[in-house]
Amino acid sequence: MKNTDKLISLLDAEKKAKELFDEILVKNFIKSGITESDLSLKIYNHAFEMFGIKQYWHKRIVRSGINTLCPYRENPNNLVIQKDDILFLDFGPIFNGWEADLGRTYVLGNDPIKLKLLNDVEECWYLALDYFNTKINITASDLYNFVFDLALERTWEFGNEHSGHLIGAFPHLKIDGDNFKSYIHPENHILLKGENKNGAKLNWILEIHFISRKNNFGGFFEQLLFEK
Repeated sequence: MKNTDKLISLLDAEKKAKELFDEILVKNFIKSGITESDLSLKIYNHAFEMFGIKQYWHKRIVRSGINTLCPYRENPNNLVIQKDDILFLDFGPIFNGWEADLGRTYVLGNDPIKLKLLNDVEECWYLALDYFNTKINITASDLYNFVFDLALERTWEFGNEHSGHLIGAFPHLKIDGDNFKSYIHPENHILLKGENKNGAKLNWILEIHFISRKNNFGGFFEQLLFEK
């Protein structure tokens, strides 16, 4: 498959994932008084109704309150979503054999700090995208360090040991949790715009996970990193 066709397929999968997330708001699925697992199941069932999909390439994540501090690897206790809460979703649905990976933050109520965080994670994702597109030989470590510094500039901490990972056709080359070369990691000096051993262009998901330990919450935004 040509690299352009691969990117088109990945972007199409992401487009469908965004349609699903849009429907989550239309259907008012996100509300206080239900558990994280309840919300996850509602989204799972609605994804099947919309697209006929039941397969996800990674665990479905709904995290609220203090659980939003936790990176992907952790498996915190199932919480009830509270009034004026903050939460994020991280889903990896598979559409026509192609992986999507989409993450978004939501705020119930009008807490100004939570709303700032919601805006910052999205805005900083696009700042990182612009940075990625201005550098010809950008490495994974370059982009990680840029995102890490953005968190500090916005008065947050960066909440994970990496800021993204490889993505592709399902099942893509297995991501080894102990192998930082699959990740946008501070020790990974691979060229993000490079190719794999088969000559196929690498495709990456960029993750922004900012947290405030002082306030006991975090925010998350992720989607496909692409060249403009």
